[in-house]
Amino acid sequence: MIKNIIFDFDGVILDSVPTKTEAFRKLFEQFPAEKVEQLIEYHTLNGGISRFVKIKYFFEELLAEKISDEEIKLYADKYSELTKEELTQAKYIIEDVVDFIKVNYKKYDMHIASGADENDLKYICTKLGLTQYFLTINGSPTKKSKIVENILSQNSYNNNETILIGDSLNDYEAAVHNNITFYGYNNKNLMSLTQNQYIESIEKFEKSL
Repeated sequence: MIKNIIFDFDGVILDSVPTKTEAFRKLFEQFPAEKVEQLIEYHTLNGGISRFVKIKYFFEELLAEKISDEEIKLYADKYSELTKEELTQAKYIIEDVVDFIKVNYKKYDMHIASGADENDLKYICTKLGLTQYFLTINGSPTKKSKIVENILSQNSYNNNETILIGDSLNDYEAAVHNNITFYGYNNKNLMSLTQNQYIESIEKFEKSL
């Protein structure tokens, strides 16, 4: 019996992925276009990973340049400026998922585990009126697998009663690492990993619980 639901944020609760993708292009517009597009590919394949990791990857792996933690933070702050206010608009809400959350938040313990910056995440949730539905809202720089581990341990949850809903391989890996069931959503590339636990529609998912 499912009692606890951990949600990814980008691509599950908020249709924010296109906005965040364009923000990377804007952030690095002064750099070679082909390198930026390689970063976009990495970003797309690693949806649940922190912006700090992606910025470091861009410089050290794609440009072969050293970058300090202080410089990474400067770029991360600029990235936040490009995305945070934009994503407080209600038009980005994935309505089926948020409707499910609003109807069921008293029935299940609900948490957010995201690769997004935790401060930005809490700000966006507050602006969108979502904070009240979640027991905790968690983001980077803590890695997602560790966030999930903390949620399980701090709340003494039974792994068999807890699921994670996500749209990326990183979400799947965080669930596997913590021995909880993963439900893929909004990314058909995950269907081969999730067997019968891919959410085609929220309505069907709700009935299956």
